[in-house]
Amino acid sequence: MGEHDTSGEPKTPRPGRISAAILPVVGLVAVLVGCLVAWSNANASIGWFAYAPLSDEVFTGNGVVLVSQGTQVGLAVAVTGLLVLAFWAGYRIARNARPTDH
Repeated sequence: MGEHDTSGEPKTPRPGRISAAILPVVGLVAVLVGCLVAWSNANASIGWFAYAPLSDEVFTGNGVVLVSQGTQVGLAVAVTGLLVLAFWAGYRIARNARPTDH
């Protein structure tokens, strides 16, 4: 019976592998939830007008973009999820890279 003999012992997953599998799932869930929140709040209707009687010009709000706070929160959560996924991918690539002996 050597130290590598596992004939009667069941293999248990290492804690590092479990947490390494949870991180991309959490990142993906954050991206999906953030996109859903941003999309559900994107249909916010904002009405406003301007009256300038002395200038004799019509005011138009071209190029004005108004984003609701719910959309901002959703996009922030989605970006955070993307950052988590990018960190996980970089970590996995760096961990799997082996230095070559020359």
